[in-house]
Amino acid sequence: MNETLRMLELKERLRSHLQEIVRERDAYLATEGHFYVQQYIRQTFEQWGTVDRHEFKIGQRTHTNWVLNLIGKQNKLPILMGAHYDTVPGSPGADDNATGVAVLLELARAFSTNSARHPVRLVAFDFEETTYDRAGSTHYANSLQNAPLRLMISLEMLGYCTSRPHSQTYPAGLERLYPNQGNFIGLVGNLKSIPDMVHLRRAIRKAGVNCEWLPVPQKGKFLPLTRRSDHAPFWDRGDRALMITDTADLRNPHYHKASDRLETIDLDFLTGICAGLIEGIRHL
Repeated sequence: MNETLRMLELKERLRSHLQEIVRERDAYLATEGHFYVQQYIRQTFEQWGTVDRHEFKIGQRTHTNWVLNLIGKQNKLPILMGAHYDTVPGSPGADDNATGVAVLLELARAFSTNSARHPVRLVAFDFEETTYDRAGSTHYANSLQNAPLRLMISLEMLGYCTSRPHSQTYPAGLERLYPNQGNFIGLVGNLKSIPDMVHLRRAIRKAGVNCEWLPVPQKGKFLPLTRRSDHAPFWDRGDRALMITDTADLRNPHYHKASDRLETIDLDFLTGICAGLIEGIRHL
C-alpha cells in the first residue's frame, strides 16, 4: 500500500476512535460515559482476540482493566503496553487520555494482523486519575507477582503539539537540555530501558515526529513528575518501563479542564507517533 494512503487511513481510524472516546468518563461522576468507553474498548479489542477482564475493588465498587494478549513471532517475554481510559471530573479528556487509548487500539490492530517478535499484551487501565495505591495499573502490576516482562510502555497523553516559542516548560534544570517548543513527543524511562528508548526514538523520528528521551534513575523518586502515569508501579516492580507523553501540563493548557477537547488534538502528530511505535515495537 502507498505510504501516504496508509498514513491517511491510520489518521482516520485514530480520529474515529477519538470521536467515540472523547466524553466525560469519570468512574464515579460520569458513569454513563465511563461505561460507554469501557465497552467500546472491550468490543474493539474483541475484534483482534480474546479479551480478559482484570477486576479490582475500591471500597464496594468494582473496576475493570481490559487485557488483550497477542502472540509474537518468537516465544519471548511479553511487551506490555497500557493506557488509562478514565478522566478527571468535568473533562472530556481528549489528550488525557483518549489519545493514549486510541493508539492502544491501533496497536491491537497492527500486531494482530502482523505479529511483533515478542508477544504483545495490551491493557486498558481504569482509575488512573486517583492515588497511586488505588490505580488500576498498580492493581494489575501487583497481580503479576514475579512474572517477568520484556518491557512496559505507558501511553500517557500523545496528541498536543505546538511550535510556539517557550511553550514547553520543565522541572528546574531540564530546560537547559531540551527544546523550548512543545513540538516533540517525550520518552521517560528508567535506566534499564535506555536501549529501548534509543530504539523507539529512532523509529518515531523516522515516522516524522520529533522525539526526545529522558533516563530517570532511582524509580523517579527524586523527580516525582516522572512518576505520574501507569508505568510507575512497573518501575517499582523492577521492570524495564517507560512513559510516552507530550508532557501534560508542562505544555498543554487544557490539562484536566473542560477544554481538553478533540479540536485541540494534532492528528498528524498523533498519527506519526502511532506509526513510529508500531514499527519500533515490531522490531524490539
